Amino acid sequence: MNAAEFDKLFESFSFLKIGVIGDVMLDTYWWGIVERISPEAPVPVVAVSNKEQRIGGAGNVAINVASLGACVSIISVTGNDDEGSQLITLLNQNNINTDYIYKSEDRITTNKIRIISRNQHMMRLDAEVTTSLNSSEEEKLIKAFTKYATEEKPQLVILEDYNKGVLTEKGINEIISICKQHNILTAVDPKRKNFFAYKGVDIFKPNLHEVKESLNILGNKVSQEILEDMNKHLKEKLHHAISFITLSEKGVYYESDNEKAIIPTHIRSIADVSGAGDTVIAVASVVFAASKNIRLMAEMANIAGGLVCEEVGTVAINKNKLLAECKHLLAVKSL
Repeated sequence: MNAAEFDKLFESFSFLKIGVIGDVMLDTYWWGIVERISPEAPVPVVAVSNKEQRIGGAGNVAINVASLGACVSIISVTGNDDEGSQLITLLNQNNINTDYIYKSEDRITTNKIRIISRNQHMMRLDAEVTTSLNSSEEEKLIKAFTKYATEEKPQLVILEDYNKGVLTEKGINEIISICKQHNILTAVDPKRKNFFAYKGVDIFKPNLHEVKESLNILGNKVSQEILEDMNKHLKEKLHHAISFITLSEKGVYYESDNEKAIIPTHIRSIADVSGAGDTVIAVASVVFAASKNIRLMAEMANIAGGLVCEEVGTVAINKNKLLAECKHLLAVKSL
């Protein structure tokens, strides 16, 4: 692709409708300075100077999709609490449709509080429920998703699993079935609990650690041969179309029936890896929905993951910055 074709591709993102279903959460940041140790216990005293709330979990995937210009809706469950209301307000402020979120009386909204001093994480406090949805809540979620698929007719749906209980095995099966009925592409960012429940999806995007853990593979070596063998075992269990495995500092690996490759990471000044996986699945999904080009999907998602790691905390991809990087690193120069 040349620079003009990248411009055209990025413009096409605004015509996409993409759904995100999974565990939503608040990311709360307390910023401060440590100048002394507490006299009450051998712990640092953080003098808090600023507080900030950001969208986390599946919500961060949605905000990355929105940042690229696509029309995005989120389907999920929150608690009927102040944190849930704050999260929905933040989602709406970021042009994310929240019509398909419902509030549960039996759950609380996940809130991860990070305490940071001089760009270093001092502590994280998690307030959450991780039990699976009960049968009534499960049916409500499936009903909400069915309504979304019927009314909005999206091109692609991302299933974002954080092991917080929103995505159950029954729910996953129903959602994938509904997507197939409506010819909706599916992309998955899995976690260990439901790893092998995502059968028949289009894009399966675990990280290398998750693959090794799920397939009981030992050792730290990474090679094309090893990754091909991993893909073989994944395909036997999942029968999916595309494996897209993130390799941390080594880049990404993708494989389909027709092509496969390791794409090395680009050298970056890494500040924080929080939320990088969310950015990768979001960019991969948007690019694939727009282009159906697997190699391009992997290349651009790899660049995007590196870009967000240059900033502290969970941040969404900057569309203009990503476009500039794609032109710089990927565009073919016209003669």
